[in-house]
Amino acid sequence: MTLSKIDHLLYAAPTLEVGMDDIEKRLGVRPVPAGRHPKNGTHNALLSLGSGTYLEVIAPVPSLPTPAQGRILGFEDHRCRLLTWVMRAEDIDAVAAKAEASGLAPGEVQAGQRETPDGAMLHWRFSDPTVRLLDGAVPFLIAWGDTPHPSDVMPQGGQLEALRVEHPQVSEVQSAFDALAVDIDVQEAESFRLIATLKTPAGRLVELA
Repeated sequence: MTLSKIDHLLYAAPTLEVGMDDIEKRLGVRPVPAGRHPKNGTHNALLSLGSGTYLEVIAPVPSLPTPAQGRILGFEDHRCRLLTWVMRAEDIDAVAAKAEASGLAPGEVQAGQRETPDGAMLHWRFSDPTVRLLDGAVPFLIAWGDTPHPSDVMPQGGQLEALRVEHPQVSEVQSAFDALAVDIDVQEAESFRLIATLKTPAGRLVELA
């Protein structure tokens, strides 16, 4: 399993407070508010899952209007869940081009930014996060460049031990993973689910889905 390519997991919640409460109950550590994405109408809270990987709780900002292009993710079902994962690709243009050549359509690589609670701006590049390939089983791409990685500055919420994808279209998901050169467990199921196995700071194993 290629855990080293997993940059972060996106855990959507109807409100940020609900999502933070849920993760604290499961892992025993409360995510830290990290800032807003004004362009996308969302804000987030983070926990490190070991060097190079983190958990992002993301939710709409009630005071911000829904962007014309839609929010970065959908929150229509009003429940907490893992929606997708994000693949680290510092040579993002080359990886995106290879994915395109293999029949994937990750969308345009663009610049992203987030304002931290202390007013600083963080910058990165990523493929279009509104493109949900195979329901979110296939990740979007991110390159942090010179920006400090969030996993290095956030509290430790545990360790990512495994990631599993359940999906009715196993062969299509596997072909996409082959194109991205990632080795993640894919199992057949009636509907899509992303399941992460985390070891908490207390040593318990928790499945987050």
